[in-house]
Amino acid sequence: MAEMAEVPPPSDRSWWLDEALTCAPGSPTPALKGHISVDVAIVGGGFTGLWTALRLKERAPALSIAVIERDICGAGASGKNGGKVAGYWTALGRVTAAYGADAALELARLGTRAQDGIRAFCAGRDVWWHEAGAVVVATTAQEEASLEAALETASRLDASESVRRLDAGESQALCRIPRARSAVQYAEGATVHPARLARALRSAVLAMGVQVFERTPMTAMSDGSPNTLETPAGTIAAAHVVLATNTELARHPLARDHLSVFSSYVVATKPCPEALAAIWPSDAGYADAAMFLHYFRKTDDGRVIMGSGSGPVAAWNDPGAASNTRDMASVGRAAAGLAYLLPDLKAPIAASWGGGIDVASDRLPFVRTVPGRQVHLGAGLSGHGVNPTLIVAETLASRILGVEDAWSRSIIATRTPPKLPPEPLRTLGGRAVRWGILSCEAAERQAQRPPLPAHLLAALPGLLGLRVGVR
Repeated sequence: MAEMAEVPPPSDRSWWLDEALTCAPGSPTPALKGHISVDVAIVGGGFTGLWTALRLKERAPALSIAVIERDICGAGASGKNGGKVAGYWTALGRVTAAYGADAALELARLGTRAQDGIRAFCAGRDVWWHEAGAVVVATTAQEEASLEAALETASRLDASESVRRLDAGESQALCRIPRARSAVQYAEGATVHPARLARALRSAVLAMGVQVFERTPMTAMSDGSPNTLETPAGTIAAAHVVLATNTELARHPLARDHLSVFSSYVVATKPCPEALAAIWPSDAGYADAAMFLHYFRKTDDGRVIMGSGSGPVAAWNDPGAASNTRDMASVGRAAAGLAYLLPDLKAPIAASWGGGIDVASDRLPFVRTVPGRQVHLGAGLSGHGVNPTLIVAETLASRILGVEDAWSRSIIATRTPPKLPPEPLRTLGGRAVRWGILSCEAAERQAQRPPLPAHLLAALPGLLGLRVGVR
């Protein structure tokens, strides 16, 4: 693998966003000044906020909508992720265990509707959309057991068409991963340039008459009738408010008992199209079957993006913790994953970045509304990223419009996720469990028995009935 001295430290912005702004910077939108009144104010200019604005305008064109974003649209998690797009067929097992087979199938089908919606939006737009399924590989015996369980669940739920086993020849023909012991391919799976998609959504909502104010953080909110948002130089009165602010929601009374702030880190290689053509001829996006998984995909200019969902647990759920964006050890794990999974690729690493992710206690997104108020939030989107942002946006739009439909009746809108332990147990326990899981997975990759303390800590969340941090 590349020596750590050869891996650049994480940047504030992702390579994705730099590339998108270079190709199509777009006209800047002004910061909010003065007072405006709208029907719906949306806080957060990432996928969730922008999809919500788009769907509301499509369903109710007369609505007046404003989006405020503290940086620029796509600068947060939406422009930092791996750009892998898939719904919940990969999660049938854990959703069934938590909420039953009917809810798991319902959620998977909603994910397919979201996938159709994202595909339709991307058609004709230069956002690097490629649809070739999603492949999950196992490099250890424990990961193989996970794949077998997924195949068994799909068969038991009559959903075998969603996933198929790849034999060794099929697997290596799609991408040469020498350590892959087995693999499965999910039919639903695509890759996209996430920052270009975010910027395309920004352009689309602006064209529909949505007001977008970038570099406009919300500094305070008074909920009432109407709700009032305060910003450094202006205010917004709005009948409805949508909070779509990723890890910032870990501070909100409706979400803080159900969210933990983890982090994920990504490295991007320099362009290596000839080497990639030799080992990775398919357009499929990939992940391994670890708990703290590696996720990886190609880009249109011949790079490999490799992510590691193993970043630190933020102390006391702090969305601004330096560990969310500055952890070189997590960058190193992403770089090590590149060398471990794609050893024949010798391209140097050109960039790295990291960001906070909001992990729900059952690892599923949720939509909540402040009781007696028209303040709504969508949270817990990590793990699947791009696809569920549209599920949540559709759900938020249905709730705001008072529509009873599949979105508003799903477990995204109707369940209350389990409560996480209070502080300081949440931080200290989360960090201990993370160490246990990382230690176990490192030992398993070396075909070694994990240390007993690591094994016990890794098993702890399951023993306590939690869904987050469960192997």
